[in-house]
Amino acid sequence: MRRLLFTLSLTAFLLNVLAQERVAPAYPLITHDPYFSIWSATDQVNKSVTKHWTGTSHSLTGMIKVDGVPYGFLGAIEEPYLNILPTSDDQNYQFSYTETAPAADWTSVNFMATEWKSGAAPLGDLLSGASTAWTSKELWVRRTFELGNPVMKDLALKISHDDNVEVFLNGQLVYNLIGWVNNRFAHVPIKAEVLKHLKKGKNVLAIHIKNTAGGAWLDAGLISSAPASKKIATAEQKQVKVTATQTSYEFKAGGIDLSLNFTSPLLLDDLNLISRPISYITYEVKSNDKKTHQVELLFNAATAIAVNTVGQKVQIEKKNSNGLSILKAGTVEQPVMKKSGDDIRIDWGYLYVGVPTANRSLQYTVPLKNAVEHFVNPAKLGKQTAATDSKMSLSTVLTFGPVGTTAKQQYLMLGYDDIESVQYFGKNLKAYWNSDGSKTFESELLKANLAYPAIKKKCDDFDIAMVKKATAAGGENYAKLCVLAYRQAISGHKLVNSPDGELLFLSKENFSNGSINTVDVTYPSAPLFLAYNPDLLKGMLNGIFHYSESGRWKKPFAAHDLGTYPLANGQTYGEDMPVEESGNMIILTAAIARVEGNAEYARKHWETLSTWAEYLSKEGFDPANQLCTDDFAGHLARNTNLSVKAIVALGSYGMLAGQLGKTDLAAKYTDMAKAMVQKWIVMADAGDHFSLTFDNKNTWSQKYNLVWDKVLNLGIFPKEVYKKEIDFYLNKQNKFGLPLDSRRTYTKSDWILWTATLADNRADFDKLVNPVYKFAVETPNRVPLSDWHETTDGKQVGFQARTVVGGYAIKLLDHMLNNR
Repeated sequence: MRRLLFTLSLTAFLLNVLAQERVAPAYPLITHDPYFSIWSATDQVNKSVTKHWTGTSHSLTGMIKVDGVPYGFLGAIEEPYLNILPTSDDQNYQFSYTETAPAADWTSVNFMATEWKSGAAPLGDLLSGASTAWTSKELWVRRTFELGNPVMKDLALKISHDDNVEVFLNGQLVYNLIGWVNNRFAHVPIKAEVLKHLKKGKNVLAIHIKNTAGGAWLDAGLISSAPASKKIATAEQKQVKVTATQTSYEFKAGGIDLSLNFTSPLLLDDLNLISRPISYITYEVKSNDKKTHQVELLFNAATAIAVNTVGQKVQIEKKNSNGLSILKAGTVEQPVMKKSGDDIRIDWGYLYVGVPTANRSLQYTVPLKNAVEHFVNPAKLGKQTAATDSKMSLSTVLTFGPVGTTAKQQYLMLGYDDIESVQYFGKNLKAYWNSDGSKTFESELLKANLAYPAIKKKCDDFDIAMVKKATAAGGENYAKLCVLAYRQAISGHKLVNSPDGELLFLSKENFSNGSINTVDVTYPSAPLFLAYNPDLLKGMLNGIFHYSESGRWKKPFAAHDLGTYPLANGQTYGEDMPVEESGNMIILTAAIARVEGNAEYARKHWETLSTWAEYLSKEGFDPANQLCTDDFAGHLARNTNLSVKAIVALGSYGMLAGQLGKTDLAAKYTDMAKAMVQKWIVMADAGDHFSLTFDNKNTWSQKYNLVWDKVLNLGIFPKEVYKKEIDFYLNKQNKFGLPLDSRRTYTKSDWILWTATLADNRADFDKLVNPVYKFAVETPNRVPLSDWHETTDGKQVGFQARTVVGGYAIKLLDHMLNNR
């Protein structure tokens, strides 16, 4: 008996360890495009509120009732609060403000602000949704309020601001930030010593804000904790699994085992499927104690998914259509593409929840704060099937009835119709699945419903095949990195057709600067798409070629970007990257030719490629002081890795010329590249390695651009160069990877994978890749994969959810091309 009890205890312990084990820095749940992208930031999916990749709450919640007993299994309930001084998302209010510096006592309760203006909150950019325009550089703001009882156990500042701010409560400083918290609210606890200054009767919240650049915004109030609600048990999460297209969880809820599966069917050989933003959420239940139990299940999707800021009102309706029950929500305003930038969410188009009517389901809408109570005590509260309000929930109840040891399954679909996806040189373009505007989203939901079994099987098959291929190429940890990168790399793009019918696969430069179709984001992202569908890489290059060939971009080198997402109307980045972007475009065009076995795509753009090649022949070998893709590291002259890019690009151009039968041109550029290589070896030589810059031998850097010489089999750099660098790098690693160069200890994980691919043996490759995997599963920053991290402690330095992790597939691509 003791042995049996020990065995059972050990089994329970191991299951708990399995449930707690880190699999990803954040878990992809719904991943389709830069706007429709929802993640869980905790290993247990019921321990945190699900979020958009920007960190803003996009709440999905799930509860299961087993014989009437509720258990939470998906998402956490956002903590309720009491409004002491409401912000505009909860109640309309007025600020007193001035744009002229006031007297020194302006933060005090007794200050007379009789000459100040009054305006409705928020203050800021009208185009961003502000109620009162603020266009000056500084504002001084006051909100007075009355308290009947000034004794408070807790109080917090609730604030959204852009930019720098100082906040005072009855003259006491409570918050001071150089920076901004825009498009969301920060909750800042107020210290006990400040609370002592609250008074019965009149009090004042006073704010000084500066707009240093870009947008302007201010919305602020005060909140305190709401009385604790009755705690609801959480289902015990036993396992989580992430595959290329799916994230799956296993739970125990009393006498029922629950399987939860999120499938975003991003299968790269099916353009209609990857462009159609519909995910499946599948539930399977069965008894774990051989008894029969009554089971029903709740799914809530917050209408915050359809807004940029939480106070925006939405319209909600319910309908039945061709065997589906559908809830639909979108903003009242529908400001189509009125906003562009980085930390922005969509506030046009419509969120859909669809469920087959053949299932025993109930759909309704309620305030988000009441959604759980409506499920737990359904008889106490009313439900609506239409509403116009903010902070609402789209709720679906699935009834499974009696459940025994035979599993029962149901699913629903979560989708988003953005109506218009991007703007391309002044013309709004619809998503690829509806390029001509002849389809409806409801018809696509119906197709998705009918195709569910087939699509789910395709995803299962692909997920298995991808792991098998990636493991063969680079081992188990490498394959896990490829899996983690897959949905992130794809869903950072939007797929559309240009007005001329050309494919456009446009990236958003997430948490960098919000640019659209950035060439030096395309470059690191490319390997995944080369491996699975080079037409998508063409879609990443087509817009840049068009920009030059239309005459809009007149410079003799490639542009950096096409604008700021979702507006692709021309470059908005403030500085060019001439060698970087020209080299990127030529190399990637050559990579397409290598994969496809012909240079027809290059032929189409030959004149433009020739202009860029000529520029690199003159300016590429010893680059002037300029930015490269690692622009965060600053300007650098005589950059040897940038020189490698130019040389490889010239060799790539020579390869393309040869494929097109231009033998003289092929010989000219191939010979030119090889001659540059010999010169480069001498000038960059620093003994046991090659330097960061030609003029400083006491430096070093990752020469990740060399990888294309190997992958494309150009043969212009001696393999001894690869070997020398790899041997050196192996002695420069830190706990979480190889630094980018000798200037700092931070790194770019995509470049490490490229550098590792230069290794001529698996052992050296593993030594470089394993610390990157360690970073992925141990970083303290619970956000979608960051490609820029500190190698000493694994902390995120910047960037997250970027498409560049598609570059992890470089080893897979090399294996596919050169190990057939």
